[in-house]
Order: sequence, then C-alpha cells, then structure tokens
Amino acid sequence: MAKPLRGRGSAYNLIIRFVDTHLQYDLDEATGTLPKPKTELLKDHTSGIISRNNSPDIGFDVSVNPYRGCEHGCVYCYARPTHEFLGMSAGLDFESKIVVKYDAPDLLRKELAKKSWKPQTLVMSGVTDPYQPIEKKLRITRGCVEVLAECFHPLVIITKNYLVTRDIDLFTKLAEKNAVRIVISVTSLDASITETMEPRTSRPNKRLQAIRELTEAGIPVHVNIAPVIPGLTDDEIVPIMEAVAGAGASSVSLANLRLPFGVKDLFIKWLEDHHPNRKEKVLNRIKSLKNGKLNRAEFGERFRVDGPYGEQFRQLMKIQARRLGLNREQVPLAVKHFTRPVTDQLSLF
Repeated sequence: MAKPLRGRGSAYNLIIRFVDTHLQYDLDEATGTLPKPKTELLKDHTSGIISRNNSPDIGFDVSVNPYRGCEHGCVYCYARPTHEFLGMSAGLDFESKIVVKYDAPDLLRKELAKKSWKPQTLVMSGVTDPYQPIEKKLRITRGCVEVLAECFHPLVIITKNYLVTRDIDLFTKLAEKNAVRIVISVTSLDASITETMEPRTSRPNKRLQAIRELTEAGIPVHVNIAPVIPGLTDDEIVPIMEAVAGAGASSVSLANLRLPFGVKDLFIKWLEDHHPNRKEKVLNRIKSLKNGKLNRAEFGERFRVDGPYGEQFRQLMKIQARRLGLNREQVPLAVKHFTRPVTDQLSLF
C-alpha cells in the first residue's frame, strides 16, 4: 500500500464503483509513494448552475458549486464519492482533478433574471469549498458573489479557507441588508492534525483570523465544528468553542464524521499512517455513535448520532454555547431587497 503523499489527503486512487477497469500506477521504489499528481483543471460544460436539494436532513434547498472536486484534500470529505459520477476516483483524482464551472457567474445571472426565480437563501457551496486554493487565481466564486451582491440576493457561504476574507467588500454590502452569513468550518486547533487530515486548507489560526476579520466588518459568522473525529478531536470541542467565541462568532454547531462508500477506506488508511495507536479507539467510537456501523446512509439518519456518547455531545454543546454566548438565534436572511440582475439581453431594451 502506498505511503502518504505530502500535501495530499489521500495516498492513492480508490477503485471507481461505476467502471470495470482500474488504472494502477507503480510505486516509486525509493519513496514508496505514488507519483505526486499536479492539480489539473477540467472545464465543466453544464448549462445550469443552481443545484436543488431534496434531502430532508440538509438545511437548505438551493446551492451553487463553482467547483467539482476540491484541492483542499480533506481525507474525510463526504463529497469524494461524487467524483465517481464523472468517471474519476474518490481518492487522489478528487483532490487533483478539479472540474471548473468557468461560466458560473454568467449562468447565475441568467437564472436570477428569470421571472420564474423566487429569491431564497442560496448556499455556496453545498458540496466542495468555493474558496479552495484555485479560487485565488480563477475568482469564479467572487464572480458569483458579485452577481448576488448586485441584486441583494441572500447568501450563505461555507468554507474553511481564509481566502473568504478577500470578498469582505461584497459581503459588507449584503450584510447591510441582512442578506449574508458566513459559515467557517473548524475541525481542530492542532495544526499537526490539520496538515495531514486536510492538507491544503487554511491552518486553524488563519480560520480564527478570518472569523475575527469578518465579524469586525459587521458580517455574521457561524462556526461549524465539523467533522468531529471521535477519539481524536472530540476533546477539542470546548477549546474550539472558546476560541471562536473570542474571535467574534455568533453561533456554533457540531457535525460528526460521515464515511460514505470508499471514504471509509481512505480514512482508515489515514489513521494507520498518522495515528496508528488511536485507530481502533476512533473506529469503535464512530460505531458507538452510528448503531454499530462506520456510516449510515439513510435520509434522516446520516447526521444522527446515538447512544450515551451522542447525548454527551448534545449536552456539552448546549451548556457551553450558552456559557460562551454562542447560542444567538440565527435570524432568517432577508429576501425583500432582491432585485433582478440585468442581463445582456435585457440591457438591449
């Protein structure tokens, strides 16, 4: 089995569920690793940009995903299996072959300009991070936010990258109309964990800095402690809550680890490579929360945690959120200020 690749969350490519053939690369004899892949950008030719959600346990109905695949390389990412629908692996392919929706801002403008569009909270991104490293150069997420800010359309951003602060000028405009909320994901305060578990994300101190800069600009920030790794990062829940409260976050939530399909194998390999002494403890605790399984895929059950350990999480969050002032109610984002954007066709009249 391949050794870890520095700067990548996965050490190898999983077999793709939907194809009969699998390309196997030879290991480098000197290092014991696969050839280190360079990030490859592939053009997405989709004609639509807004995705609609029908899952009862997801808290939003519509989203925009400028990128498919994510260079952050988080080994636990539940979105990894989506790459298999594109004929690519959920392993190294997911974090090195990024499908880019170059036309996303134009497509979004056209969608919002339709008389049939009813303004509602739009989430970026429901699948992969809209501020992953390539966004610094491509600026596709910023292009989409520019459209939304122009027409005061309500927006929620979910990210774990400090790059989100680049667009404070646009978020400020939306915040004046109560039309934006930023969700920062924090997994651990220990950089030695994040550098291998989520190698190309912003380090914990930069995420705290992002929270601070956003809130100082008057932009509401919610923090999602996600995912909690039972037996590895669960002892950091309270320290994380204290740190984000100090940075200015207004509210907090918690999400436990999900390991769908091949993500289970990637995560187990990561534990063997980086935390072998904790492997069995982590896996057993995950099972204790998931009714004896490493993952539950049923709608309504995917995010649920059971047993005494799960109840301990819930009580801990409730008590500490109240103590730290992180239980402020999230006011629904306003839709009343929305004005349809001008398209090239409309500007001719």
